[in-house]
Amino acid sequence: MSADDIIHQSTRLRIMAVLNTLERREALEFPRLKTMIEATDGNLGAHLDTLARAGYVDIEKLFVGRRPRTRISATTAGRRAFRGHIAFLRKLIDGAEPARRRK
Repeated sequence: MSADDIIHQSTRLRIMAVLNTLERREALEFPRLKTMIEATDGNLGAHLDTLARAGYVDIEKLFVGRRPRTRISATTAGRRAFRGHIAFLRKLIDGAEPARRRK
C-alpha cells in the first residue's frame, strides 16, 4: 500500500473526497464543486484535468439552452484509488500514535 501521487495533492484530495460522498454515477456541477472545495475556476479546472488524465474523474460538458454546464463524477478507478490512498493515510496516522496509547 502506498500514497497515490495524483490524489495526494490537497486540492485533488478535496475533490476526490467530495466526489466519493456521492452515489455511484452521480455527478456535481462545476460551480457547486468549486464552492465546496473553495477553489478558483482556473485552479479547479487544472486539477480536474489532471484527475481526468489519470482516469479518476469523468467530465461531462453539455449545454442547457445556451448555457454551458460541466458535470464531474468519480470513476470506478478513481473511487478505488481514493480508498487506497485513504487506507495508506490511516496506516500512517495509526503508526504515528504514541506507543503508550497502543495498549
